[in-house]
Amino acid sequence: MATYEPFYDRTMELPEELLVGAIDSHVHAGPVLRSNPGHFDPIQVAEMAQAAGMRTILFYDVFGWASGTAWMVNRFMKNFRTYGGYLMNSSHDGMNPRAVRTALNLGDGCRMISFGSHCTYHSASTESTLVDGKLVPFKDVIPGFAEKELARAVRIPLEGPVPDALKEILDMVAEHPEVYLNTGHVSGQEALRIVELAQGAGIRKILVAHPARALLTVEEQKALAAKGVYLEACAVDFGAPWMPQTHYYVERELMDMGAVVHGRAMNWMQGIRDVGPEQFVLATDYGVRVLPSPIEGMRMMISMLLYFGFSIEEVQTMTAHNPARLIGLD
Repeated sequence: MATYEPFYDRTMELPEELLVGAIDSHVHAGPVLRSNPGHFDPIQVAEMAQAAGMRTILFYDVFGWASGTAWMVNRFMKNFRTYGGYLMNSSHDGMNPRAVRTALNLGDGCRMISFGSHCTYHSASTESTLVDGKLVPFKDVIPGFAEKELARAVRIPLEGPVPDALKEILDMVAEHPEVYLNTGHVSGQEALRIVELAQGAGIRKILVAHPARALLTVEEQKALAAKGVYLEACAVDFGAPWMPQTHYYVERELMDMGAVVHGRAMNWMQGIRDVGPEQFVLATDYGVRVLPSPIEGMRMMISMLLYFGFSIEEVQTMTAHNPARLIGLD
């Protein structure tokens, strides 16, 4: 296999070939709210991943314990094992040690504990709705949102005493070397604090989730990588519309980059390049109806990485080797 894909000799097959052995460590496959139906159920996603030659997938469940989902999928699948994580969301009372203990022992046991997604204090404070064509945070326009939702949201103290619940959770994760800690959708400074506390508690595998990573400077990310912390980048961060698609001219210099310049893909790719791919874990965060399947998301992301000059070895580091180390397969 060549080290780099030749610009004038691109093939349809290479992204599919690189799916073989890849791992998507961030898959949403339901069950979900009826107002936001998923694209595929967990068994369908597992079947597609197996058919593509992927090594495994790790399920997220915004509302429950995905280790239970993985257990059921594994009962159905032959010669393909999946894994699940747990998100400390407000539907389970946020930083709830009992819920974490349950997650660690449910089904085959989870492989990831996250500080939550859309109901962290940071996310709940910033997510917005449209009012007269302008974005306004929920907390400023939805009656009772600040009092009811922000009050129960996960918030990490940046200094001072560590809450008992947080300390208990960190100690539990440290007792399970097969499990990695995920910062979740916290603020950048909260993510740095989580890393500090987690490493102090003896947790060896830590992932800074993609929304939190985007709030950190390149230098902060480099410092985390130097400490052995993994950094998540997801296909959902940019999506397909911001990539060059149809080439009209043969000459490389006449490739239209307007979509890239006005979108997020170039900055997303450059951010990985600036930090260095050695500690990145690439996943999709796909699984909703308006997006492709997680497997197609991985294929698309691999294709984009090749397009922007990442080597085959670098792609495999971020999509296969690092996720395997996180999940405890290697």
